Amino acid sequence: MDQYSPRDALPDGVEQPAPRRRRFRAVPVRVILPNLVTLLALCMGLTAIRFAIEGRFQTAVYAIVAAAILDGLDGRIARALKGTSRFGAELDSLADFVDFGVAPALILYMWNLHEIKSLGWFAALVFATAAALRLARFNTMIDDPDRPAWTANFFVGMPAPAGACLALLPLYLNLSELNVPAGKAYAPWHIAFLLFIAFLMASRIPHFSGKKVGRVPREYVVFVLFGVAAVLLLLATYPMEMLAVLCILYLALIPLSVRSHNRFVAQDEAAAKATEAALPS
Repeated sequence: MDQYSPRDALPDGVEQPAPRRRRFRAVPVRVILPNLVTLLALCMGLTAIRFAIEGRFQTAVYAIVAAAILDGLDGRIARALKGTSRFGAELDSLADFVDFGVAPALILYMWNLHEIKSLGWFAALVFATAAALRLARFNTMIDDPDRPAWTANFFVGMPAPAGACLALLPLYLNLSELNVPAGKAYAPWHIAFLLFIAFLMASRIPHFSGKKVGRVPREYVVFVLFGVAAVLLLLATYPMEMLAVLCILYLALIPLSVRSHNRFVAQDEAAAKATEAALPS
């Protein structure tokens, strides 16, 4: 039996139209640039794991800090260039899980948590899992249209970059001039601290967000510039000591962020009660 061809249905003298080529839509550079920064941050996180495998823990710390800085830049670059996209948001979450969930857990395990073997690995797994849960919750809350405007000033749970930097605090103290010792006797304390940071990441405890920081009052510009320059110089001179100090200051801010968050919640509740009382019965 002859095979049927669509060409047979055409009248004589009419040629089959050429198949239309599928054209790919051009992607503007303003969308590509933030994703390149995200990929660079991902490379920093993976490189930190490599340095930890080689026993170069101080260089691994620098790589994690670089990944955190790049993570803070990619979103700001995307918003400044109006290059935000759903693809970029998903890529950022995947990179954050590697940079601030997997990499710090492996660095700490290879540094000192392996001294207690299974318990140390359990703590590393809990931390990575908490980072994944924190990022998943962040992604779902972005799409919530009913959130009050003031919630943009807070993170729900400790943000993943801050959690990663804080989790490495025992390593900072060991690599600093203080030379806080490590070993099997200190591993339980390191495990307890890592589990505490994992709890802060997975919890709903509010933390201050720096996303709204963009303008400085004119009268404070000189003081801000001086403060930033001083911090950068101290970081260059005493990197591990300054990282430890910044971590302690961040932990001290948590009660303040909770109090500020509760104040906003109380104001919303008072406004809701006043509106309800004003309605006719």
